[in-house]
Amino acid sequence: MSDIAEPVLWAEAEGIALGALRADLAREYWRWESDPGAVLGYGRQVPESPESRAEGLEHQLRGAPDQARFTVYDVRGTDPAPCGLASLLVDHQVRTAEFILVVAPEARGRGVGTTATRLTLDYAFHVIGLEMVWLKVLEPNTAGRNAYAKAGFREVGTMRSAGVWKGRRCGEVVMDALPRDFQGPSVYEGRGSQNRTAVRWWASAPAKAARV
Repeated sequence: MSDIAEPVLWAEAEGIALGALRADLAREYWRWESDPGAVLGYGRQVPESPESRAEGLEHQLRGAPDQARFTVYDVRGTDPAPCGLASLLVDHQVRTAEFILVVAPEARGRGVGTTATRLTLDYAFHVIGLEMVWLKVLEPNTAGRNAYAKAGFREVGTMRSAGVWKGRRCGEVVMDALPRDFQGPSVYEGRGSQNRTAVRWWASAPAKAARV
């Protein structure tokens, strides 16, 4: 941990928590987003410089009414360990949001992404009051598609030849989640910001879904 105060964790479940963005994590955010696995998953071909990412973070730290951005923490150890970013890009006119997730390469395969996604959906439905959250994932990214499905998203269509995967054109799958699909209790209801709550959602989710 750095020498700054311990981060405030807004919500926690199954050893994963969400907190605020942090200026001191700018280089870590850049490292996670520039990792080849993340770049491949985005279908993005040109990596961003750390200086450019730091400038973008300055804007994000000031906040905007159409954005909800979180640092993801693994709290299963002695200290909360930053391990990802989760974002909701909100369209207030129609009460929907696009969901974007980045998990640190060293944290993949440990269930971080699935639980962080559930916590973010919980926030979207029970704090912001959104009617739908959606995302896009490249069609060959089966691990990502399975993990999002385990977290509560459903595939609703494919945009043909909309992305690039390993140098080849591919489809981009659209997935969405609705409040009625949220089968478990909310970690944000009836609790203080410092309470830690273990919750299990979507008990009927596919058992073979990938862990990210």
